[in-house]
Amino acid sequence: MPVDQHSDPFEERLAAGLRDTGAVFETDRAALVDAGALKGRRRLLRRRAAVVGGAASLALVGLGGALLLPGNGSPDDDMASVGTSKPSATTPAPTPVSGAELIRTLEKLLPEGKFSQAEARGTSEEPGPYVHLVYDDGKGAAAIGVSLDRVEPGSDQARETTQCPGKVFVHYDACSTTRLPDSSVVMVLQGYEYPDRRVDTKWWTAELVTPEGQHVSVSEWNAAAEKDSPTTRPEPPLSAAQLRKLAAAGAWRDAVDAIPEAITKPSARPSDTATVGDVAIAPTLRSLLPKGKFTVSEDSGDDSGFGYLVIDDGKGKNFVQVNVQADMSDVEGDLFDSGSETLSDGTKVATHQGASEKGGTGAVTWTVDTMRPDGRRVVITELNSGAWHDAATRDTPALTVKQLREIALSPVWWS
Repeated sequence: MPVDQHSDPFEERLAAGLRDTGAVFETDRAALVDAGALKGRRRLLRRRAAVVGGAASLALVGLGGALLLPGNGSPDDDMASVGTSKPSATTPAPTPVSGAELIRTLEKLLPEGKFSQAEARGTSEEPGPYVHLVYDDGKGAAAIGVSLDRVEPGSDQARETTQCPGKVFVHYDACSTTRLPDSSVVMVLQGYEYPDRRVDTKWWTAELVTPEGQHVSVSEWNAAAEKDSPTTRPEPPLSAAQLRKLAAAGAWRDAVDAIPEAITKPSARPSDTATVGDVAIAPTLRSLLPKGKFTVSEDSGDDSGFGYLVIDDGKGKNFVQVNVQADMSDVEGDLFDSGSETLSDGTKVATHQGASEKGGTGAVTWTVDTMRPDGRRVVITELNSGAWHDAATRDTPALTVKQLREIALSPVWWS
């Protein structure tokens, strides 16, 4: 099942991930991606896009090379050192690390076992280095990959990479974020390869970001391949603690420093507030709900740009999400057709009702999409379930299309 490791650009893989998750209306997808919305799922899909962007469909793009560490190869010995000094501007560029060295490093860092199907790309190779292999500790073969790259320190991307995604978007059994003594932050998520869990393939990942912006991503599966391969064991071989230690190995940080800036130079990705208003979505949405009718069991916090609520009127949970985007005039033709309504002030309004693309049994979505003449867009979507991957909890969504329309057209989104 190997694929060409050079033929899957990041954006194509991210789009594929969005199609697989299928939690938004088809007409909204491109604009939502471009605007950087869907925070919980976006973090997951960004990591997955990196994971599947290399060889063997689960090799990881952006993995920097690593130098072999001393010790007996056990996680406790070789992962104890989590700090590394960042080269100064006058320090000579580190020697590139070959793919073969990356393979040896990963094999040495893993507990004793058998290794096969190892593939890697060195730190000086485009589009970025990675290492992947199949590991068997005697309890079943499992795919394991490590990727390294750089993120802008203190950026939204750095923060989001180590935040647990919302369960309304992603099925997982456990997720935790830990700050290490050197102020690096690592998230460990124990989830599933497919959002709808149509097969038993588990996907566990650790994401570590250092204060200097070094990014280490480790993934493992309970199968010899990410997709289209039978499970070989109940769970992936490394525990959450072992994943965390593997991600914290000092060798990976040295490898990040060996990646030429031309390959993984971090760029400051525009924050959500750079392209949308400063209104906190979830609290604003809550204030616009019919008074006294709904209880709220989950929300997206104070983020702007995108937010959601899980509401219940006593007849079943209902998921509602809102995206607020500016400067979207360039996609107006894709979002609004001849059947759309145009209000007296020039605002376009489109309504969509239908079965949820990838939702559970009986799930339907209702969407009202609006765009002002200056390109400011508010789109609200609701699902007759508490999460995108769950079965319907009620026959129809809780809010009527008229109520969705009133919420989307409210001027408070731009206050």
